[in-house]
Amino acid sequence: MKAIKTLLVLGVLAISTLSFTTVTESTSYKCMIQMINYSGESAYVVISLINPEGEYEKTLYIQGDDEEWYHDISEWWKFYGKKRTNIDAITGATIAGGARSISVIDIEDSKIDAGYSIRFETAVEDQEYYTKDVEFPLTSESVKSKKEGSGFIRYVRLMPN
Repeated sequence: MKAIKTLLVLGVLAISTLSFTTVTESTSYKCMIQMINYSGESAYVVISLINPEGEYEKTLYIQGDDEEWYHDISEWWKFYGKKRTNIDAITGATIAGGARSISVIDIEDSKIDAGYSIRFETAVEDQEYYTKDVEFPLTSESVKSKKEGSGFIRYVRLMPN
């Protein structure tokens, strides 16, 4: 009898905990980054969610897993460097000149058509840093499109996964 009461109490606790959990719907997108041909070290690329006020809200993905160089992506570092959230699950290798990289990023559905943007920043050792190599509003159309870069990125293409 005591075991049944304990199980009942645990069940009620589990259900009440779930009722306070909010589920955020998100969609996975394949994100292809095609780099321009350049010589030198491989590029670090940071993909960020930018809120309607133009401020960083979330880091979506990082091409480059050596934290020693993150401060070179200076605008993003001002945001990330203060919080230092765990980004191990959203990092990959740097991208060489002329190379192509495909990763998967998750974007909350509520951010689409709501004034948010996605930003791609690039930095290469002993070369330039582009704060807005690619940046565009997150709309129903743009998450299925190709966007040209202005620095090390030739273009970015997002495709719902």
